[in-house]
Amino acid sequence: MNHQGSPNMILWFFLAVFILSCILMGWLLWPFVSVIILAIVVTAVFTPVYKRLNRRLKPALASLLTCVLIFFVLFLPLSFLVGILANEAWELYLTARGALQSKPIMELLEKSDIFDKINIFLARFNIEITGEQLNRAIAEFGRVVALFLYEQARSITTNVIKFIVNFFFMLLIIFYLLIDSPRLMSFIVKISPLPEDQDQILIQKFKDIATAILLGNGLGGLIQGTLGGIVFALFGLKSPFVWGVIMGLLAFLPIVGIGAVFVPAAILLFSQGRIGAGIFFLVFYIILSSAIEYLFKPKLVGQRVRMHTLLVFLSIIGGLKLFGILGIIYGPLVVTAFLTLAEIYLASYQQLIEPSN
Repeated sequence: MNHQGSPNMILWFFLAVFILSCILMGWLLWPFVSVIILAIVVTAVFTPVYKRLNRRLKPALASLLTCVLIFFVLFLPLSFLVGILANEAWELYLTARGALQSKPIMELLEKSDIFDKINIFLARFNIEITGEQLNRAIAEFGRVVALFLYEQARSITTNVIKFIVNFFFMLLIIFYLLIDSPRLMSFIVKISPLPEDQDQILIQKFKDIATAILLGNGLGGLIQGTLGGIVFALFGLKSPFVWGVIMGLLAFLPIVGIGAVFVPAAILLFSQGRIGAGIFFLVFYIILSSAIEYLFKPKLVGQRVRMHTLLVFLSIIGGLKLFGILGIIYGPLVVTAFLTLAEIYLASYQQLIEPSN
């Protein structure tokens, strides 16, 4: 006897099985989620290169050459710089920890009159800063940041094989994504219950944010970090490479930026009596950050990513806290998904849920 359930029962049974299979698939891929996300982001950035090569070459060869370019652009410099970063970060950590005990900054400030001038100005607001407080704040900042960078770099250097395997695994994913991304996007659009135009909006938003993160913020951070590190080295400040990396990361933050390093460095130079150097640091910081924020980034990225400055700041800080150094990428992606879905909800679904007046 052939029994068939009602269409509703069949539908609900299928949905339950399908959702279970999605959960199991996510569980299966979860160990590689960071590699997959990075591969998707890097693919979005290097797709224009692949398309240019694909005009003259077969897809497989064009994708292979693009992956070779990614290897030389990302893997070799990263492998070279991580070892230097680990050594300098540890030295900076020891220096900052020693500063908490020896209090050299406080002694310098007490010898100069600039500290008294600062307190005279702050007295109008009933605020007073002691040398002890400033010494601990600057030294603690350097200690915490240096320890964070050291741990991030050490996690790579102590797991060299894992780092190499993950990178080449990412290249393998990129190789197939470059070739099959149109079919993958078509599959996602077909399987998604959302209308096609809404799927396209989501996909385009993620492409835009990936481009903005890696091209806009990434290149902007690279320029600011490199030039900042060179200036630190020219003026004889310690650990210029580490401070360059710190400035490169801080460049992602729209509110703080590289000023979190340059302004305290200028104050330190003033306290040492190097007035000209301190003024140069402040002027250099203003010119460099303004050129990147108002000339370089708008020209490179345009108006494709419109996100409130405070929201960008919070997304990166939250991403760093949850995911480590990769939070610079993950945080804005999460916020982009939320904002895009919120726009779709307001445009298409709010009137279906809320009763009309």
